Amino acid sequence: MSFPANVFVLCTGRCGSMTLARACAALPGWTAGHESRTWRTGADRLSYPPRHVEVDNRLSWLLGRLERSWGDSAAYVHLTRDPEAVAQSFAARARQGIVRAYRMDILARSRRRAPDRPLIEECRDYVDTVTANIEAFLAGKRHVLPMRLETLAEDFDVFTGWIGAGGDLAPARAAIRAVTNATAGAARPAAAAARRPSKERPE
Repeated sequence: MSFPANVFVLCTGRCGSMTLARACAALPGWTAGHESRTWRTGADRLSYPPRHVEVDNRLSWLLGRLERSWGDSAAYVHLTRDPEAVAQSFAARARQGIVRAYRMDILARSRRRAPDRPLIEECRDYVDTVTANIEAFLAGKRHVLPMRLETLAEDFDVFTGWIGAGGDLAPARAAIRAVTNATAGAARPAAAAARRPSKERPE
């Protein structure tokens, strides 16, 4: 069986996804995107060209449609990072993006019903939920590769061999070693990152 022409990178976010997308975009003969079709609907949302790597943490909420559209005709990477580090990174960005939507809308009315719950608990819940969704989707898939932020450079070499990337890989390897979209102040104490914002702002 030939290797699939499309690769989807599934993740929670805050785990090196943008760095991986930029590195993949430097691979000869491949295109890559980071959340490149998030605003689209219907069949257009999951319509990607061949020899394309898509890195999109929001795909974890579209797994039924991903199965229907691509199933085993695509290959999948599960990109992870230490779960507590991911939760802490999201806590530092809790007023924006996907984690704000999770806290404010998926955990409906949580601020009224659980006003004293620490912010970090909601971020940990998000990480656990998304990870479980991805693991369930990938069970039984034929082409799956785990990658970790903590070993991303080494794992990227495995990845390029897995997809059969050829040509000059030096630019892609340089990109994988560059830090992208890091959270400012991520090393601050957990207690500071865990405080619930006093006011939510619109995205």
